[in-house]
Amino acid sequence: MEIDQVPNTSEEAPVPSSKMARALTPWLGASLAIIGIIWASGIVVDLGIALITEQVICGVLGLTFAIIFLNIRAGNQSLGHLPWYDALAALVGFILGWYLFFRYPLLLDQVAYLPVESSIVGFLLIVLTAEALRRTAGWGLLCVLFVFMAYGLLGHLVPGVLSGRSLELSKFFSYLGVDTNALLGTPLIIIFTVVVIFIFLGQVLLRSGGSEYFTDLAAALMGHSRGGSAKIAVVASGLFGSISGSAVSNVASTGVITIPLMRQGGYSRKVAGAIEAVASTGGQIMPPIMGAAAFLMAELADVLYQEVIIAALLPALLYYISVFLQADLEAGKIGIKPIPSDQIPSFKKVMKSGWYFLVPFIILLGALFWLNAAPETAALFGTVSICVLGSIFSYNEKRLALSTMWLCLKKTGEISVDIIVIGAAAGLIIGVLEATGLSFGLTFMLVQVGEGNLFLLLGLTAVICIILGMGMPTTAIYFLLAVLATQPLIDLGVEPLSAHLFVLYFGLMSMISPPVALAAFTAAKLSETPPMATAWAACRFGWPAFIVPFLFVIAPNLIMVGSALDIALTFVTAVAGIWIASAGFTGYFLTRLNMTHRIIYIVGGFFLLLPTEAFEGAVAVQVAGAILSGAGLAWELKLRRQVSA
Repeated sequence: MEIDQVPNTSEEAPVPSSKMARALTPWLGASLAIIGIIWASGIVVDLGIALITEQVICGVLGLTFAIIFLNIRAGNQSLGHLPWYDALAALVGFILGWYLFFRYPLLLDQVAYLPVESSIVGFLLIVLTAEALRRTAGWGLLCVLFVFMAYGLLGHLVPGVLSGRSLELSKFFSYLGVDTNALLGTPLIIIFTVVVIFIFLGQVLLRSGGSEYFTDLAAALMGHSRGGSAKIAVVASGLFGSISGSAVSNVASTGVITIPLMRQGGYSRKVAGAIEAVASTGGQIMPPIMGAAAFLMAELADVLYQEVIIAALLPALLYYISVFLQADLEAGKIGIKPIPSDQIPSFKKVMKSGWYFLVPFIILLGALFWLNAAPETAALFGTVSICVLGSIFSYNEKRLALSTMWLCLKKTGEISVDIIVIGAAAGLIIGVLEATGLSFGLTFMLVQVGEGNLFLLLGLTAVICIILGMGMPTTAIYFLLAVLATQPLIDLGVEPLSAHLFVLYFGLMSMISPPVALAAFTAAKLSETPPMATAWAACRFGWPAFIVPFLFVIAPNLIMVGSALDIALTFVTAVAGIWIASAGFTGYFLTRLNMTHRIIYIVGGFFLLLPTEAFEGAVAVQVAGAILSGAGLAWELKLRRQVSA
């Protein structure tokens, strides 16, 4: 992809093209990362420096605008040419950001007395954010932002429940640009204080050999089993994906190892790419870090971090169990044997060489659970530990040096700009919702459309989440959807955590769902297969992720709500249902299955998957599923004996 010709939707850092961009971008990116790290450390407060978070964010926005306009072209200009208007936009964005850094406290305090200045500042911020959004996320999300902005100006003319308050143009721009509940609100604050430091942690792990270590560890643990190469990919990609916070970049970093490994093991190119895409995407829903989503969810849902982890555990286990089972069944179907012993690294040797990669995880979790530290503080502790240990020890001849640390800093800043811009856009949307009262109107309308029918509302919400999530980074997906889609569900009686997990799951499924399946497309490039074919195969392997969110909404047992016995029974029957249904989708259980047999297993598995508390009579459905699955198994055993005879 030529970044100067099309919007950057890959979650990767922009590639500098012009001479000016190549000279400035590393310093701008590193500066952004350093500011985020320093702020996360709390040293500014400790030194008694009078700065407020929104003020610092203004400076970060200035760096963000400069990086984007220097590196991502407005149209189809040549890669080596920097148009004068892009240079001007980068300069204006940089100056505006740092002007606000020094001016913001006074401007915020006297906004009523400085209406012209605040409205001009707000207008410029909105224009720069909108254009930066178009260049990074594409026209789709920009159109969403335009719809909300138009409503903010014309909403009072809309009839019915969606009628909004009339707002003066100057006050509208001033509010959106300066107020702490709009552009400079919660989304940007959380991104700046939490997400940037986690991106830096992921970069340090990646460039110190962390991805190779997790791959080797997975190989040592899973290489001896049937389909071991795919199981290695699932474990390695899941572990690293939880830290990286980006499904696409995770595919790109671990896929270069795992996809060839699966191909050597006997899997087809399409299946290898699909498994890698599904495993990497799942890292964003796997506790304890969930690609930083866990911390964001705790903030937005107003619950403890520990509650998020507990709630997300069983659905994540179901997700990865299903991928494991399907990889195993696929291996049995095509006759894949375990990896030869001489190609499997020694577990003892891997742990001896890379033990220090586990230290940041231990420190991170210890700080979160036992010290009750803030997420950014815990991440900083973990980052410092791997920086020190990675500079002392090496893995596969990879050791952290000053040049590597510089690369981590500038890449952190460059990768963060996409998320920062989308966070700014999410803040603008929140500002419009608050200023016009649209949030209440949208909630009321969705409830009316659903006519009080929870299943209908869930279905509508799922479709909206997949559409809005197309092409967006993971963190940004969740931010946007948490703002737009959770409240109607909560108003219909859905547990708040269930609602937030629901939108996170379906937002993430856009990563493997056609037509814009970025994780699957990235894997397709590495596996050299058609992108759409790989995306559809990924949907088959990731099918439980489209079903399980509905289950934990209607059956809170799956998010650890209820008695221990009920939780255990719901989880066990869900695992059994996923196993049986996966056999039907794969076309193999004990033997190859014909179409009739596959349908029996799919129906029986879905019946078993249905929680007993879903509705009155659900127990009978589960019993029917068990009988149907048992009959299918008995039939298969009979056929197998006949073949053997």
